Amino acid sequence: MDRQVTKHEVPSYDIVEEIKEIDGSIIVLRIFYIFMHIAFKFQLIKNDKLCSVVIPRKLLEGLKARNSILEDELNRILDSSLQQADCWNKI
Repeated sequence: MDRQVTKHEVPSYDIVEEIKEIDGSIIVLRIFYIFMHIAFKFQLIKNDKLCSVVIPRKLLEGLKARNSILEDELNRILDSSLQQADCWNKI
């Protein structure tokens, strides 16, 4: 089972939290660290639906330097995940 972590354990969490700019009704519910994939899984909630987005740890660590290429990659991951209807499951 993946270990639940706090936002303080996530590199560049503040940049990920900017996802509210995509849709102000999305809330970061829980964050898990996936050891086998060296990534963080963000569980997002919107109204009564849940979506999980996996973001590689290296990408988040690289964002500390405000690398625009990595920021674009993060935005691509978030946009593509959040726009897919099959990502959002009723809870």
